[in-house]
Amino acid sequence: MKELFILRHAKSSWDDPELSDFDRPLNRRGKEDAPLMGEYLAGLGIHPDLIVASPAKRAKKTAKIVAEKLGYEEEKIVWDERIYEASAQALLYLVCQLPANAKKVMVVGHNPGLTMLANILGDIAIENIPTAGIVAITFDTSKWEEACRMKGHTILFEYPKKLKTKS
Repeated sequence: MKELFILRHAKSSWDDPELSDFDRPLNRRGKEDAPLMGEYLAGLGIHPDLIVASPAKRAKKTAKIVAEKLGYEEEKIVWDERIYEASAQALLYLVCQLPANAKKVMVVGHNPGLTMLANILGDIAIENIPTAGIVAITFDTSKWEEACRMKGHTILFEYPKKLKTKS
């Protein structure tokens, strides 16, 4: 069994028009939503074996915050430039190459690629993964190179606004 957690970065700031897209930081809401999602996932007992994230500033900060809440060491996060602005096909290729010993993997990145990946691999239609949203998909296989070629079972689709309306 393999589990893939697809996490979109939290809300970013557009306050400084001089900044490149890659260097945009989280805004106030993003700084609130990232820990909220991390705490939610920790409450579900989710402990990834591997976190692979885009090195873009907003994704990097989101990954660090969520990792901390999950008790995952920041130094073990793999920063993969291929995730920034990645197409669904590029992300699918990345999933195929995940290490065999990692059963639960979290990929932190950007839309539209992440939403498209969730739709390719999962069994529910998702129009859009909102900022700081998470999709979890399980695969009935022990190999990522098989998981990336099959439909998995979407077991979770949550995001901050949905969580806040539940409380």
